[in-house]
Amino acid sequence: MRQVRLFLASVGRRPALYSLVTPPMGLLYLAAYLRAKFHVAIRIEDQRLSNCTDDELVQAAVDFRADVVGLSAFTSGAHALSRITANMRRALPQVHIALGGPHASASRADALLGNAADIAVEGEGEWTFERAIRADFDPEGLAAIPGLHWRNAEGRIVTNPGLMPLIPDLDTLPFPAYDLIDIRQYWKQQSMPPIPRRTYISLTSSRGCPYQCIWCHKIFGKRHRAHSAERIVDEIVHFARSYGVDEVEFLDDTFTQDPDRVMAFSELLLRKHGKIKIAFPNAIRGDTVTPEMLRALRDAGVYFSSFALETGSPRLQQYTCKFLNIPRFLENVETAVKLGIFANGFAMLGFPTETEAELQQTIDVAAHSQLHTCSFFTVTPYPNTELYAIVERERPEKLAKISYNDLTFPSIRVNLTDLPDETLFAYQRKANWQFFLKPGRAFRILRDYPKPHLLPAYLPVFFSRATKGLFHKPTG
Repeated sequence: MRQVRLFLASVGRRPALYSLVTPPMGLLYLAAYLRAKFHVAIRIEDQRLSNCTDDELVQAAVDFRADVVGLSAFTSGAHALSRITANMRRALPQVHIALGGPHASASRADALLGNAADIAVEGEGEWTFERAIRADFDPEGLAAIPGLHWRNAEGRIVTNPGLMPLIPDLDTLPFPAYDLIDIRQYWKQQSMPPIPRRTYISLTSSRGCPYQCIWCHKIFGKRHRAHSAERIVDEIVHFARSYGVDEVEFLDDTFTQDPDRVMAFSELLLRKHGKIKIAFPNAIRGDTVTPEMLRALRDAGVYFSSFALETGSPRLQQYTCKFLNIPRFLENVETAVKLGIFANGFAMLGFPTETEAELQQTIDVAAHSQLHTCSFFTVTPYPNTELYAIVERERPEKLAKISYNDLTFPSIRVNLTDLPDETLFAYQRKANWQFFLKPGRAFRILRDYPKPHLLPAYLPVFFSRATKGLFHKPTG
């Protein structure tokens, strides 16, 4: 097979107020897999890092003389795909264009509407993308790929029956292709908040989440699959030696799902490498982790972890299928803090049917917890989630008011409750003030935050959240 020139890009520019930039893990794993299968030249462009314009992104693909272009996007950045794909098609008439990432998984066949892409890859991308390249994007070959969304010669969008199987043994995948990006450029940017800037790499040690939370994606399925402890430690040792990193952040949905793996990883890391700083910015499930696991992780180097409360209402825990044991969650957060782990919280305000009393209940649970910091997010329904289906079925007029373009926390104006907009926004402001002004919390943040001199950089974000909705015009 001739050499394929593959241009992979993460689409979406940085928002002005609060720019979060992390390595494009999906592209790094995909690139590593494809170059193990093909004679391929690969270039990766991260628009969120470079902040290049859409036209500059297209020009980069043209300069690379791409045969195949893979575009990964969040739903909030997908509005740019129309212009990007149309311009790429004009500049490179023979190019094959594939869409992937969260937006393609959420929107499925609709991801191909209004743009010039050839295919949309839903879910885990390695095996599907490999088969599309082997078929040279020929319609006969594309028609044989289970679950693929593609555009036939007449321009009609086709969805193939079936689903591509999930990769059963993640240890068979190569290490992510960090050599294709300049990791040092990411060290200059803010990663997941509120972790300070540092010399790190991101890793994903598992795929799939067995829980059924109604707001969540299904990109990697609902069966937990994980790298072995040996594989994770080998990756850390390799990248620490290759790039001199002194920290790892794990982006798993459920890193602590397998207690035996957690304990084996912690012991093996200390034996083969030694303690290294570790962060869990995506959160670990706070009611299933145990004190023994927390101590082992702390001993291995964990200094930061997020804990996802989501709602303090027992009724809404049932309604949303999160089923969090709140008292156990609070006990484990307290244990983590006593072990010296900086604890960040995630909460969500504005579920369908949520009452003022339940909004206050979430605020009270978070404010009285031992969490150092907490983000109070607006509940937002994304396509291909159960939450979206509920709103579409019960309150479809709510969906008509949502624009997903450049959706970032300070700009979200979604209200799925039956309460007036000004009431929901008032509780969101109250959440930030009540949480952060709780006596003793500011002192604990200053005492325990890894780099306290960087804390002033977060003040604009705090004030944006603490004044949310003050200048909002009701949507009617």
